[in-house]
Amino acid sequence: MPQLARRFTSLPPYPLTDVPGIKRDLKARGVDVIDLGTGDADLPPPPAAVEALRGAAMDPGNSRYSFQLGLVEFREEIARWMQARFGVTVDPMREVAPLIGSKEGIFHLPFAYLEPGDATIIPDPGYQAYLGGTVLAGGHPHIVPLRPEHDFLVPLDSIPEDVVRRAKILYLNYPNNPTAAIAPREYLAECVEWCRRHDVILAYDNAYSEIAFDGYRPPSILEIPGAGEVAIEFHSLSKTYNMTGWRIGWAVGNPELVASLTRIKTFADTGLPFTIQHAGVAALRSHADWVPGNVATFQARRDAAVAALREAGFDVPSPKGAMYLWVPLPEGVESEPWARRLLLEQGVALLPGKSLGDGGEGFVRIALTCSEDRLRQAAARMAKMLEASAAVV
Repeated sequence: MPQLARRFTSLPPYPLTDVPGIKRDLKARGVDVIDLGTGDADLPPPPAAVEALRGAAMDPGNSRYSFQLGLVEFREEIARWMQARFGVTVDPMREVAPLIGSKEGIFHLPFAYLEPGDATIIPDPGYQAYLGGTVLAGGHPHIVPLRPEHDFLVPLDSIPEDVVRRAKILYLNYPNNPTAAIAPREYLAECVEWCRRHDVILAYDNAYSEIAFDGYRPPSILEIPGAGEVAIEFHSLSKTYNMTGWRIGWAVGNPELVASLTRIKTFADTGLPFTIQHAGVAALRSHADWVPGNVATFQARRDAAVAALREAGFDVPSPKGAMYLWVPLPEGVESEPWARRLLLEQGVALLPGKSLGDGGEGFVRIALTCSEDRLRQAAARMAKMLEASAAVV
């Protein structure tokens, strides 16, 4: 067999790849496993989306290729939603690209812009698609740790000048996965100005824009003056509408960036299924009536989990956005061995911070994907591990 390409072998292991097998073995032995590892909620999608999918599947015309144009009605609904939600006006034909989930768009963007030696600026910990797309496109990932002392924001002034000169893409994601941090509008304005000054694309991952608590309303990067010159924003129906397996999202923003991404996609796929796009239209139209109740469920879970974890001895903040808790471990405790022991000894699966980058060491991520009772049970089991860790340290 030919040798694997260096860019392939340089990829780190993807988080959680061996966990499904471990969970399966534990369940086969009768262990009660509480899965808080994957951001994949146990909640149903909007009934309107299900009905739209069912109806669309009965039309033979929806079984044909959609190509990159896709369903014009879906594009138009995205544009209406962007206007209603953010006050942002976009051209549905030139400034919108339907995606097979936002992940594939995020992954494919570097293929349009990176030459060997070009850099992308990647938050660490962060979504692994940023890194994977960069490496497989032949670029150089410049990793920037997200630290509590910076409020988990990317400190742009820490980026070396030689990296700035080579940078083509800055990835940002707020509300953030995994830290659940939010970004002040003033910070976003600084990022837009920085990208304009240095001729860098701002790739804004806004997958959690609708999962926000305590009255907080996350913005679109396109609300920021000047962003239309440099930014492309990624949205997903996965988390907001509990449609992770449906694989539907979109990119929106600068028309040149959208066109470049679309051209890359013509070589990678033949479009998002029409049936799923019809469901996407119905989901977006149900936003005002359906999403607040879904978000209220996540907020109740957040409140229950934070209270239980604090009682268990963890110093965990109560986030204003996303569907995660970013939980600090005791000093000196490594996240990967601790999380593996927690799964094997207590039957609780969560994500060790180190698996999302070296900057995540010392933390674990809890996904609010189970009921409040199950989250309380998980916290009680984590307390046992915390006591064991204290005894060892």
